[in-house]
Amino acid sequence: MKEIIDNLSKKYDHRPTYLLQILRAIQVEFHFVPQGAIEQLAGLLHIPRTQIIAVVEFYSFLHLTPRGRYDILVSDSITDHMLGKNALMQYFSDRLTVNVGDVRHDALVSLDNTSCTGLCDQGPAALVNGYALTRLDKAKIDVIKGLVDQQKSLTEWPAELFHVDDNIHKPGLLLNLQTGLGTALKSVFDRGIPETLAEIDKSGLRGRGGAGFKTATKWKFCSEEIETERYVVCNADEGEPGTFKDRVLLNSYAHLVFEGMTLCAAIIGASQGFLYLRGEYLFLYDKLQKILLERRQAGLLGNNILGKNFSFDIEIHLGAGAYICGEESALIESLEGKPGIPRNRPPYPVTQGYLGKPTVVNNVETFLAAAAIALNGGDWFAKVGTEKSKGTKILSISGDCAKPGIYEYPFGTSIQDILTDCVATDVLGVQVGGPSGTFISNNEFGRKLAFEDLATGGSFIVFNNTRNILDIVKNFTHFFAHESCGFCTPCRVGTSLLQKQLDKITDGHGSAGDVVELEELCQIIKKQSHCGLGQTAANPVLTTLERYPELYQSQLKKISYEPGFDLDAALGTARRMANRNDKAAHLAQIGEDHE
Repeated sequence: MKEIIDNLSKKYDHRPTYLLQILRAIQVEFHFVPQGAIEQLAGLLHIPRTQIIAVVEFYSFLHLTPRGRYDILVSDSITDHMLGKNALMQYFSDRLTVNVGDVRHDALVSLDNTSCTGLCDQGPAALVNGYALTRLDKAKIDVIKGLVDQQKSLTEWPAELFHVDDNIHKPGLLLNLQTGLGTALKSVFDRGIPETLAEIDKSGLRGRGGAGFKTATKWKFCSEEIETERYVVCNADEGEPGTFKDRVLLNSYAHLVFEGMTLCAAIIGASQGFLYLRGEYLFLYDKLQKILLERRQAGLLGNNILGKNFSFDIEIHLGAGAYICGEESALIESLEGKPGIPRNRPPYPVTQGYLGKPTVVNNVETFLAAAAIALNGGDWFAKVGTEKSKGTKILSISGDCAKPGIYEYPFGTSIQDILTDCVATDVLGVQVGGPSGTFISNNEFGRKLAFEDLATGGSFIVFNNTRNILDIVKNFTHFFAHESCGFCTPCRVGTSLLQKQLDKITDGHGSAGDVVELEELCQIIKKQSHCGLGQTAANPVLTTLERYPELYQSQLKKISYEPGFDLDAALGTARRMANRNDKAAHLAQIGEDHE
């Protein structure tokens, strides 16, 4: 172990910023992070052992106690549940003779749940030692059981177990692009760097991660900072359940994504970039490294790119199972080898980002679009979409539809048109933007895909009329409680309380007062949380409570009153006290409900 840790530390020049990458390698080697490794690393990296333990405990894919040689994690996303995940999980447990959450007595295999793996279009899905398993069924589980028992290396497992499709059903402005290697970057130098920024500004491109900040403005702010050391970061940590478009873009359009990062570097004056790749996309890592090597050999990365006085290179950093790292400041913390806890803002990353230096963070689709605009011009992009939402949006569509996969639409497209394309029938509602987004009912399908109406990072989950809305909300609420980073009390405690309160109601043990308290709790979490996770964690409850209050009411336990109880008198008293800040308001609501 000592030799392995020494070599890992040397590989990364004993730099603490690479702590997460080192710990990932240790986890692979030993199936956990031993105490001896922590002590040794603390000395080699000159950091406290408590800092290392904090990182291990923060990330779901790192462990202080041993996991099995085959560590199997089954996706617990709502789309996997819709495909029979619970029954398959039990079958997995029975066949492998290991309880969920445990390591088998022979230490050969461990089995547990994990959050969405970004494979919602081909679930039920799982990970084995970090590598994706798709379209699981009992037959495949039987095969896996045999391979585990024979202790076969993953390299000897059948390739079809790991096969991942792109499932691009509707390409548009971006996905139809046919470009040669380096053509977008050559266009930048031919046109001029300031002129290219002007084209991106003219295009109206806004960040495709969901927030929608104007891309050219962000890049301009960063380029104007006095500090000369700057960074470009591509956020490929799409952990929102129901989102998988970045997986496809990196699999089939990686050259354009890297080209977008490089032109951003030319504009802001950066020499170093990072692709922060979510740990669930480990299967893409080697392929992306080969593409980076190809670009270096072609003179598109490294020193004096295309013969110009411009040097820039890109490193890939892998995440380790933390949804919160999709938030840009948490991602930067993770890049620095720390727990991914969001920073206070301001200052924003464009002024103080990675290592305190000006940093542009954009997501995969944004860099792809920027490269396309550099190649074709701002007008080409701006003529598509709406006045406030220019261009197209790439959607990850999953759930109750005949054709789940990737679709690209001009902004302004109606939800009904999207449902028609993916062949969704008898639709109850759609979760737009993932759990942190908005649930819309079947009365709202005339609404538009646009920042001014329904904004989304890309998740689009369809539910038909056989689904129970409260089951959906319960899954999402449990997800947020699990993924809270724990930094602030409103989110750490609030999401846990929200989960328990919702469970109480859906299990039939709640009263009308519990529904009122549920909504009050939602407002506290939404308004008082430190970052976007907490601020949106209550959305599943709030958006469905607004549209389907009768569903929540139907779960309440029935109250029988004592003989002689005067309900009318009690209601009258409660109403008179309803403006007071005490339980009387709740009593009034209880009376109204049961009246």
